[in-house]
Amino acid sequence: MGIAFGSISTGLPKDIVKQLMAAEQVPVQNMEKQKSKISDKKGLVDQLLKLVDEVRGNLATNANARALRELKVDTNNDMISVTTDKSRAVPGNYQLEVTSLAQKSSAMSTGFEDKDESYVGVGFIQYTMPNGETKDIYVDSDNSSLSGVAKLINKDSGLGVTANVINDGSGTDTPWRLVLSLNKTGDDSAADFPFFYFVDGDQDFQLEFQREAHDAKIKLDGFDIEASENKLKDMIPGVTIDLKKAKPGEEFSINISEDIDAVGVKVSDLVTKLNAVLKFVKDQNAIDDKTDTSRTLGGDIMLQSLEGRIHAAVFKDVMTDTGLHRVGELGLSFNRAGTLEFDQKKFQALIGSNYTLASQILTGTFEAEGGKTEGFMDNLNAMVGTALRTPDGIIQSRKKTLQSNIEQIDRRISQKQKQLEEKEKNLKDKFARLEGTMSKIKSQGAGLAGMGGGGSPVQELG
Repeated sequence: MGIAFGSISTGLPKDIVKQLMAAEQVPVQNMEKQKSKISDKKGLVDQLLKLVDEVRGNLATNANARALRELKVDTNNDMISVTTDKSRAVPGNYQLEVTSLAQKSSAMSTGFEDKDESYVGVGFIQYTMPNGETKDIYVDSDNSSLSGVAKLINKDSGLGVTANVINDGSGTDTPWRLVLSLNKTGDDSAADFPFFYFVDGDQDFQLEFQREAHDAKIKLDGFDIEASENKLKDMIPGVTIDLKKAKPGEEFSINISEDIDAVGVKVSDLVTKLNAVLKFVKDQNAIDDKTDTSRTLGGDIMLQSLEGRIHAAVFKDVMTDTGLHRVGELGLSFNRAGTLEFDQKKFQALIGSNYTLASQILTGTFEAEGGKTEGFMDNLNAMVGTALRTPDGIIQSRKKTLQSNIEQIDRRISQKQKQLEEKEKNLKDKFARLEGTMSKIKSQGAGLAGMGGGGSPVQELG
């Protein structure tokens, strides 16, 4: 009876090495599972970092009195437009009347049939600047169309004049005209355009109309004021007024006031971002018998510390000009769910009656000695700093620890994989040699059996 061999000469399974290596992979798989859990935790820490950073973003743009403040302006927008520097402007009501707008010196030439094909001749334009300096613009034959003259003038910014070619809309055969305008307005910027001297033109090229420069004239609270420009800066401190129209005898008001609604929106946005952090903490700490705490941050000391610091900032007393106050007076309080509520009506009532106090509660105040008291937002800034500071902030250090753990596991996995690769190679070599040996034995056994004419030589060896 012959020897019964398996799928290979040794009688062992073909995938014997694969089976052995599968068993060896169990420790690697366990490390991968451990890494996955730590990675899940790190992902949650990254989410928390983002939420706290959004709080920092709000504070960065609103955490001082100047940044927090907003002003609103009610006025006749058809007549003027108003912008305010909120760090300097003072709320108040002003009466304004625009008698005339500032205008600049300008002159318009006689008309021509075509702006590009017209030939005005060769010559020069001469005018006198407000400082008495005379300017000459020479026009040669290469620039003797209306468009050419305008291009020549605009090419030299030192001339103090801008040239435009317009169609006067008259419907005549010669509607195209050259308009020269001094760049500045006002009485002190009056220019004189006495000479257009050209020869050999298709027709006369000379001044037909001229407008003199003059100041804007307005009345502020009944007092006459003149300005060289239509943009009035700091006539009212911290306020810029752009004049649009003039209507003598029509007085209107400019009312500048604290924009309570806009400040409320900023505080509401801050509360929303703080609640996102508090809700994250609450969700992570919501543990039951099905919660896999190896993949969450439930019970993590970092969350307890962060939540405690937010509570401390809300309940901390703030020194103001009128004594100690808390942000709760502005309508901020904790509800039963552990998040903040913002009472808009309470906020508007206090900030509307005493904007200074409300601002000091939120952003602190500068003292006469040069120091500064810390407001609610300053306390939040300190909380955010201890959370996000690199590398020792309470969130950043937690992230760093988790990342370090992941990197350690990656190194151990890499080392183990190298060992397994070497072991797999050695096993394959051993089984290959065993296969060769068994093949030779099988071949020799078959030869002996043929010579003996009967029983199996392998059996006889047994």
